[in-house]
Amino acid sequence: MPTPYLTPGITSLFAHGIFRITAAAPALSIANPAANAAASLRVIENSDADLILLPELGLTGYTCGDLFATDSLVRGAREALLKLAVKTRDRNAMIVVGLPLVVADSLMNCAAVLAGGHVCGVVPKSFLPNYREFYEARHFRAASTSDPPAILLAGVKVPFGTDLLFRWQDAVVGIEICEDLWTPVPPSAHQAMAGANILLNLSASNETIGKAAWRRDLVRSQSGRCIAAYAYSSSGPGESTSDLVFGGHCVIAENGHILDESRRVGDGLEPAQVGETSVTCDVDLQRLAHDRRVVGSFDDARTAKHLEFRVVDASLTEAPRQGARNELRRYVDAHPFVPSEEVELEARCSEILSIQTAGLVKRLSRLPQATTLSIGVSGGLDSTLALLIAARACDAAGRPRQDICGMTMPGFGTTKQTRAQADQLLEAFGVHGECVDIRQLCLDTFRSLGHAPLGIKIDEGTTVESLQQELLRLPDDASDLTFENVQARTRTLLLMSRGFVLGTGDMSEQALGWSTYNADHMSMYNVNTSIPKTLVRFLVRYAADHLFEGKLSDLLHRIADTPISPELLPPTEEGTIRQSTESTIGPYELHDFFLFHFVRHGFGRDKILYLASQAEFSKKYSGDEMEATLDTFLKRFFHNQFKRNCVPDGPKVGTVSLSPRGDWRMPSDADADCFRGQNELPED
Repeated sequence: MPTPYLTPGITSLFAHGIFRITAAAPALSIANPAANAAASLRVIENSDADLILLPELGLTGYTCGDLFATDSLVRGAREALLKLAVKTRDRNAMIVVGLPLVVADSLMNCAAVLAGGHVCGVVPKSFLPNYREFYEARHFRAASTSDPPAILLAGVKVPFGTDLLFRWQDAVVGIEICEDLWTPVPPSAHQAMAGANILLNLSASNETIGKAAWRRDLVRSQSGRCIAAYAYSSSGPGESTSDLVFGGHCVIAENGHILDESRRVGDGLEPAQVGETSVTCDVDLQRLAHDRRVVGSFDDARTAKHLEFRVVDASLTEAPRQGARNELRRYVDAHPFVPSEEVELEARCSEILSIQTAGLVKRLSRLPQATTLSIGVSGGLDSTLALLIAARACDAAGRPRQDICGMTMPGFGTTKQTRAQADQLLEAFGVHGECVDIRQLCLDTFRSLGHAPLGIKIDEGTTVESLQQELLRLPDDASDLTFENVQARTRTLLLMSRGFVLGTGDMSEQALGWSTYNADHMSMYNVNTSIPKTLVRFLVRYAADHLFEGKLSDLLHRIADTPISPELLPPTEEGTIRQSTESTIGPYELHDFFLFHFVRHGFGRDKILYLASQAEFSKKYSGDEMEATLDTFLKRFFHNQFKRNCVPDGPKVGTVSLSPRGDWRMPSDADADCFRGQNELPED
């Protein structure tokens, strides 16, 4: 079944800027170019990638020693290259292969780019290692400014030099070879400044203790510095083992993150088990383009002195593929704010709680010692998180927890469960607790406004108890925004009258505008301001498991399992929560996924839906459900910017924040049509 949201007719590059790369180390026969070309061809034929990267000197082997000085080996490598080009002419892919070539009477360590049956260009190695186990300067000459701009291969003039980039549609490819990456200023840095978004490294890196981790860090960090994809392919165990062992390490990274890597000699595999190694990943060119646009320092670096480059058009004639490529070859995290690995999740939670606490400690230091810290405690997730941060901050600042006034303000929708949880929290944390039943205040407000709450007519004889009984008999789909807002604003009035108000609303609620303006939307400081809803539950659970014990730990676990609700509509007659937020606006896990990819990466509607279809959501939600929820997200996100434009201060903890003073600034009256895929011109 075809994957939705793909652009029709795309066979080579995926829709949405997705570009597939294979980095491989084929089986190797030392000094046998014909056999190595055949092994490379097998790898190429088994790959459906848009670009296939092979190792340094892969047509001969890196460990040929003085055989590099023989005419037979050099001629054989050149002939193998030309035959490989012809054999792959129908492959709809760029192929990058390493070999020795004679250039102006010098032997050079080169990377050749094949596409459409032709050699599109040749890039020589810039830096030759000639220390410890390496003796490349004995055999090769490094690239220099005196190199010719082109060389002849089989009578055809082919672009040559370290100043070459190769373009195919949105992909711009830069190439460096092994040692080039290990230098203080790798050639790939200049290539990225000139527009390369895919960087390649043909390598022959031998295995020694600890070297794999260093190699991996170099690849990851260079991809991050250059805001690019970086593919690395290193020679395998088929190389000579007279003095060295090569592991066949292949790695693909994107903007500071390792997407995937192959097994290698040294991580538990024996050379005989490895044979050939490879890794295939999809890199996201749209994501890279977005990050380069928004990271101003990347453009600033362009103004510095850097090399000039020639761009070779490596466009290919589209050739039909065997079947559609619908499966994305990269992991799409359904919960981008919540690490899937337990160890990483625990470290993330610990760090976030520390950031939140440090932010509040600093703010408390600027307040008079007698200031009361006022928090509305509902017994739900968000207020629980804010309360435990307040307790930790008071402990760290040397203030008594009695400086915290935890107010419970039961209303018409409060259930016995959450009311009990709130009271237990206040007692367990040892804070000053107050309870104010807001129902009479709200009833008086309804009378003053002449409002019939949820259609129920009230008069001077209406009491809180009689109204509550009428509310319990309402159908589940009853709604009344004024009824809800009056309760929210009454609670804020009481909180603001008690002291310095600590806000509890989270980032997901800010994105959706799921708050009452100048009510729970407002406070003096908000420690939850950049915490997404999907992460709040894990933070509370982490605190239960690692920061507290006994009854408080058990209580925090119960709260973490409570359904998400503002409890502004009456409960059912059985006393359970009637108003489920997620049944009204859709699952928060979807909204947080949409929030992350819209704000962090600037993706459009179709791209976000495509990524959602590739995540585990497809097992839980239909395409129609995901589409409807995304439409809700975009509509509410645009309609509620006016609330985000005046949110209180609060600490940023992750890569996404909606603070109007920092990460996210947009007009409150922006039109959402373009972002919701409504781009048709109006009819005449």
